[in-house]
Amino acid sequence: MPAPIQPYAEAAPDRAAVDAMPGAVLLDFGTNWCGWCRAAAPQVAEAVAAHPAVRHLKVEDGPGRRLGRSFGVKLWPTLVFLRDGREVARLVRPDGAQPIREALGQVDPA
Repeated sequence: MPAPIQPYAEAAPDRAAVDAMPGAVLLDFGTNWCGWCRAAAPQVAEAVAAHPAVRHLKVEDGPGRRLGRSFGVKLWPTLVFLRDGREVARLVRPDGAQPIREALGQVDPA
């Protein structure tokens, strides 16, 4: 059964809260209407389902969105992989599920 696709949330934590998050975190920046985001969503959901310890935050991005700007997001989707608040990997418009799985393995080797 395919993993459920969650929408991007309008509310986002502030940068200090993200930097303080323990463990593995995937920040998934995009919008619900973005074609690139919608195309990547099933691959991201499938890869994340294999890593239940990873906290996956889908954050709506756009002009004036501070969290995305603090991470230098310019294209959607942008996936930022964090471990204990530090960026470990980044994918912009990922091409297939394999790069997503590899990046998740960097933040959650289990």
